[in-house]
Parts: sequence; structure tokens; C-alpha cells
Amino acid sequence: MGITIQEASRTSGLSAHTLRYYERIGLIHPVDRSVSGHRVYTGPDLDWLVFLTRLRSTGMPIADMCRYAELRRQGPETSAERRRILAAHRERVRERIARLTEDLGVLDMKIEMYDTREHT
Repeated sequence: MGITIQEASRTSGLSAHTLRYYERIGLIHPVDRSVSGHRVYTGPDLDWLVFLTRLRSTGMPIADMCRYAELRRQGPETSAERRRILAAHRERVRERIARLTEDLGVLDMKIEMYDTREHT
């Protein structure tokens, strides 16, 4: 038993349009259909959507996500390549966090300057 695309949308935070798009481009496997032809998402489908959402929110390009999904479908023999993709992405995320931390420091300094001006 599974859930509808509307329920999957609410649960995952992805729009129904995005879910259909992800299926069309191969990020998710063709979702099972009910007797009436409606998509039926399962627990593992939702877990995968959560992971895809994390990859996307950390800035992984769709092309890299598609490559990862393709390798995942090929099975455990692709684990080294999948690990390499994730490790490279992790490094890009760390670099982005470092830049954001520097930018935040500049903002903090500027705000402190204004606070000092306002209280003198």
C-alpha cells in the first residue's frame, strides 16, 4: 500500500509537477500505478525523495543527481562511483559553507559598526 502523488507532495515538500518531472528525467524510477492509473508512492520512494531534496538543497546539479540515480539503479557494484560523486559534492558544500561563514562575518562586523554609531 502506498500514498498518492498529492500525499507524496505534502510529505516530501516537492510539488506534484516536480515529482512527475523527477520521474520523467529518471531521478526516480517509474512509480507504480494503482488500478485506476494513479501514481502510488511507497516508503522507500519517499526516503529517496528526501535524499534527493537534500542533494538539491545543498546545490547538487540535476545532471549529477541523475548520474547518481542511474548508478544507484545499476546496483552495488557502482558504490565506489556513487561515493566519489557524494564526496566531491561534500567538498563543494564545505567550500560554500566557508564562503558563507566569511560573508556572515562581514555582515556581523557591519551591523556592529552601525550599532556602535547608534549608541554613541
